[in-house]
Amino acid sequence: MPWTQEAIKEKLAQLELEHRDLDDVIHALMAADDFDQLKVGRLKKRKLALKDQISSLRNQLIPDIIA
Repeated sequence: MPWTQEAIKEKLAQLELEHRDLDDVIHALMAADDFDQLKVGRLKKRKLALKDQISSLRNQLIPDIIA
């Protein structure tokens, strides 16, 4: 069953919020002198996966245009 426009927008908002939160956490960790590079790497990987999901959902909101 395809998602409704509203469901896509809600999910998009949730993912964008999580993406911003991860960005804040990554910056806070990297500000420390002895930050855990492995943890930061995992968070960056998660952030990238979120970015891909956000992009996919945004593409679903844009109607197909036949050229």
